[in-house]
Amino acid sequence: MSKRAGNNRLREAAAGYGFMSPAILILGCFLLLPILYAIFLSVHKVNLLGEVSYKFTGTANFERMIDDQRLWIALRNTARYALIVVPSQTILALVLASILNMKIRFRNFFRVAYYLPTVTSSAVLVLIFMWIYNTNGLLNFLLEKVGLPTYNWLGDPSVALAGIMIMNIWSTAPLFMVIYLAALQDIPQSQYEAAEIDGAGVWQKFWRITVPQLKPVTFYVVVMGIIGTFQLFDQSYIFSAGSGGPNNATLTMVLLIYQYAFKNLDMGYASALAFMLAVVIMLITVIQRFFFREEKLN
Repeated sequence: MSKRAGNNRLREAAAGYGFMSPAILILGCFLLLPILYAIFLSVHKVNLLGEVSYKFTGTANFERMIDDQRLWIALRNTARYALIVVPSQTILALVLASILNMKIRFRNFFRVAYYLPTVTSSAVLVLIFMWIYNTNGLLNFLLEKVGLPTYNWLGDPSVALAGIMIMNIWSTAPLFMVIYLAALQDIPQSQYEAAEIDGAGVWQKFWRITVPQLKPVTFYVVVMGIIGTFQLFDQSYIFSAGSGGPNNATLTMVLLIYQYAFKNLDMGYASALAFMLAVVIMLITVIQRFFFREEKLN
């Protein structure tokens, strides 16, 4: 390679990095540096009262997790929430997308109507559902009309988390519905026509063609769903006024981290919890990727 060609490549590389530098600086300042600082805090005891000081504690913050009963409650609530919400919203999104992909009347109207909960503020949705869940609210009124038992949705520990689950399934499924709908429209119609010639019914075409073709999209939907459920905070915070009640029934991992960080001012332990949560999410994503290893996103 000539010296002139080498200089040209060097100038092109410098120009490319020059154009990328604003994005690199922003990501470095607001993403990479906070992550490194959180890791630094996780191995220190931080004093925020008076003069800020840091005392190196090694793995003490991580060892403390073993005896933290509220942590195990938060993990159990978060895991239970994810195990119910993620499959439910994924299945509901796929069913809605399949229906709206058919040639039905007012299809565009229903697409817009179903998507509306997604564009509504999360805080507003929580306030609306708190009114619905009120002891004398709409949900208990409807349950009473059809002869079903009513509940104290906001005060009963056995159903408080279920109330948040119902709200999130209803509000999150439309977003994934749009993703599924776009993927459904990319499946060649020739595959369905060939299946019909072979005598396949609607159910067989769905299981043999639609579901396998949507595996990469399903992987994305499930991963994003799990990440979203493990990051549940605002709904639980508003429902319980920041306490995670009643009786820790709505206490989630992120809410617990918030309480330690901004109520107890225990930034070191809160950072250790955040680091642990990030590791759990990454491990779950790797496990999911293993099950979807045969599929590659285009």
